[in-house]
Amino acid sequence: MAGPHQGQPGPALRVEVLGPVQAWLGDTRLSLGPVQQRVVLAVLALRSNRPVRREQLIEAIWGDAAPAYAVNVVQKYISGLRRAFEPIRSGRSPSQVLTWSEVGYRLALPPGSLDLEVFDREVSRARTARAAGELPEAVQAMHAAMQLWRGPAFDGLAGPLLDAERDRLEERRISVLEERIEIDLAMGNDEDLVTELTRLVAAYPTRERLRGSLMTALYRSGRQAEALAAFHEQARYLREELGVDPSAELQDLYKRFLANDPSLDAPTGSTASEPVPRPPIPAQLPYATPHFVGRVNELRQLDGLVTGDGMVIALITGTAGVGKTSLAVHWAHRISARFPHGQLYVNLRGFDPHRSAMEPGEALRGFLDALGVPARRVPATLEQQAALYRSLLAGRRVLVVLDNARDTDQVTPLLPGSAGCLVVVTSRNWLSGLIAAGAVAVPVDLVTADEGRQILRRRIGESRVEVEPTAVDDIIAVSARLPLALAIVAARAAAQPRFSLTALADELGHARGGLDAFAGEDPTADARAVLSWSYNLLAEPAAQLFRLLGLHPGPDISIAAAASLAGVPLAEARRLLTALRGAHLIDETAPGRFTFHDLLRAYAAEQARVLGTAPEREAALARILDHYLHSAHTADRLLYPYREPLAVDPAATGVVAVPHLDADQAMRWFVAEHANLLAALALAATGGNHTYVYRLAWTMTAFLNYQGHWHDWAATTSAALNAARRLGDRAGQAQAHRLLNLANLQLGRFDEARAHAEQALRLFARLGDLPGQARIRLNLGRVLERQGNLQQALDQARQALEQFRLAEDWAGQADALNWVGWYHSQLGYHEQALEFCRQSLALHEDSGEWPGHADTWDSLGYAHHQLGHHDEAVACYERALVLWHDLGDRYQVAMTRLRLGDTYRASGDAGRARGAWREAIEIFDALGHSEAAAVRAKLDHLANSRGSAGPK
Repeated sequence: MAGPHQGQPGPALRVEVLGPVQAWLGDTRLSLGPVQQRVVLAVLALRSNRPVRREQLIEAIWGDAAPAYAVNVVQKYISGLRRAFEPIRSGRSPSQVLTWSEVGYRLALPPGSLDLEVFDREVSRARTARAAGELPEAVQAMHAAMQLWRGPAFDGLAGPLLDAERDRLEERRISVLEERIEIDLAMGNDEDLVTELTRLVAAYPTRERLRGSLMTALYRSGRQAEALAAFHEQARYLREELGVDPSAELQDLYKRFLANDPSLDAPTGSTASEPVPRPPIPAQLPYATPHFVGRVNELRQLDGLVTGDGMVIALITGTAGVGKTSLAVHWAHRISARFPHGQLYVNLRGFDPHRSAMEPGEALRGFLDALGVPARRVPATLEQQAALYRSLLAGRRVLVVLDNARDTDQVTPLLPGSAGCLVVVTSRNWLSGLIAAGAVAVPVDLVTADEGRQILRRRIGESRVEVEPTAVDDIIAVSARLPLALAIVAARAAAQPRFSLTALADELGHARGGLDAFAGEDPTADARAVLSWSYNLLAEPAAQLFRLLGLHPGPDISIAAAASLAGVPLAEARRLLTALRGAHLIDETAPGRFTFHDLLRAYAAEQARVLGTAPEREAALARILDHYLHSAHTADRLLYPYREPLAVDPAATGVVAVPHLDADQAMRWFVAEHANLLAALALAATGGNHTYVYRLAWTMTAFLNYQGHWHDWAATTSAALNAARRLGDRAGQAQAHRLLNLANLQLGRFDEARAHAEQALRLFARLGDLPGQARIRLNLGRVLERQGNLQQALDQARQALEQFRLAEDWAGQADALNWVGWYHSQLGYHEQALEFCRQSLALHEDSGEWPGHADTWDSLGYAHHQLGHHDEAVACYERALVLWHDLGDRYQVAMTRLRLGDTYRASGDAGRARGAWREAIEIFDALGHSEAAAVRAKLDHLANSRGSAGPK
């Protein structure tokens, strides 16, 4: 099939953006016109082979200061670029390079025609080679990538989008440069690097990775004193300029220099080879309080468990607030050196009164991430995740801390499967099932009076405790010797050094009957009296935000979400969150993301109920739902702009929606907010906000599908179906059934998928919606194909085509023609399949329906393969892969790579077949898809491998 430039003789277009923006036709450098015209080219190049809306171009050129005639100017710039790209094109013939459709302008660039794309490809090649231990190839690829940079990206151009992209690309350039230098060091090129690294460290003084490489290069060059001096210079700079110490990694490198660690010596031999990178060593233990005292008996019992023989489980049990977590973390830090392969930690939220306990799968995904498993390679099912986790820990000594466990079932999937690891579990419950499985129980009781005095001495000083011994005894007594209560009292005393301990003891005794309730079965009930001390010191705006944070449904919260919850500007929310963090009422778990301790969350929610009105709470919850809905809607339009947009009401006053510049940012936002979006949907369902439920579920569809979260997709769409029924929205019910059909199809639940498809078909028929009926017929055909009913699948596709024609739906006709072609090929009529798919491709190129476009290239590849046209099949599959990659659809990438491998095998190229199949297996495994087994069978029987590539 024709590519973007076929039919136009002459050299292909090349564009360079890693420096001043330039374009070339062959060896001829093109004149690109005025500065703003080059801005347009840069934006189009960044989105090459994807549509860019005219509004995006206007914003990229002028930002908020666009003139009234901006549309005309953009059209002028587009015309100028077309004349530059295709100087011999007839004035009436449409451009094949820079096209326009209803979804925007599209710059068609063949693979390898954009220097940024080549840079990414070379970096990927280098990383693959490095992981395989092939350092010479890695060095060559890294140097090739870095040579593409001719200066700052888009040098000389300005605009909101380009400025942001320039900063992002510059950070990426420096990171890749750091990688390149590390590979050079692994090859033994130390002396040559000293000069370069000296210059780079001067230019980027805060980048400790560069400083560490300089120290290594100096050390290996016999300049140990200079290496040590380089460390001291970095430490001095960081303390004077930033008030921080060097990172633990840099300090460890310094100590290894002092010890003349032989592993730091340069590699020997003419072609040094770096071993395959080891998995990362996690160090997830929380900060250990310096005020820990006592617990001598418990620590002695725990120490006795570290024998090194077998996998040991320690179960620390006791009532709430008794100090189980403090003991576990303190002891874990004390023994961490005995576990050289790292420490894992998770708070399982087993007793959070306002959030559900963490599912084992969520905890496993966090552990797999810490162990270096990319998010897209995490299996879909709990069993597969647990198996991968156990495999990664096999033969390693890792300390695992499972904090605040609810029951044995929550813990069991998180247990390693081999000797050498030690697991510490904390829980309020007596986990008899875990004890029956061999766990050693370590009960934790209230502290003694003497230990209570030690706690206060450590926190507020020896002198204050000795001056008022009676008050100290009163505080210990009224706190019921509960460590949490004592820690809060001590924090109050430390924050107000002028207050006498006698006054604090009196205040504590008169606050709602004191802290006596801490000694009962539910000691958290009276925590409000102590927590109020920190809370009452807050200014009212911060106190109001604190209260509202207790209403937030998700596990953590971003600054924008907090601003929406409180109805304040982003800058004000950031200031208030900083105040709350300074008061230790919230924790910042990652830059810009905040969470609560369980008791603080409960206290905040209670204060919201006591001090706020019902309308205030309802307004806050409406704003947070609006925040997630509008942010997700914007992100979804970037991930999947090909369907009709969902109608959403304007956001409430005070809502801060997160803007997303491109599809990559939208995907990152979805990944970060995944759990919060699910919690928001659950909140809306509980509150009877059915419209929100339906819309939130709809906006999450593309993300959940592309990332392989098909169980979540099915669950959210089921909630959407229930919401549509309650709203009496028959069209919404039809769409929900359609999406449930697709989700169940991906999960391999073919009977359920077919039932939803048939229900959707009936509803679309009642609505008189011909395109809707046609779409679901295509989906029904996919189910029938999976069930082996190819002729029935073809019949459904033909009926869909006829209904699309009646509706004059050109994009739908293109999709239907492709499926008619695909089923013809599956039935053995490959020549007819080619004709149908070519008709589809022509319509797709006019409609800009990119998912269908990619699918059609894939179908053409399959038909060519079956006819023995192997070169044509490879070309078609590669075109499909480019489009699938742009969409981020991992499943379809895997399926096309599977079929591409079949074609390579049929043409006699077993090496490329093996490579394509392995890439497909990697994705199928990450998605937890059963197709992986069939591809493994192809690899196992490569010599005799033939047959079908599988369903679409």
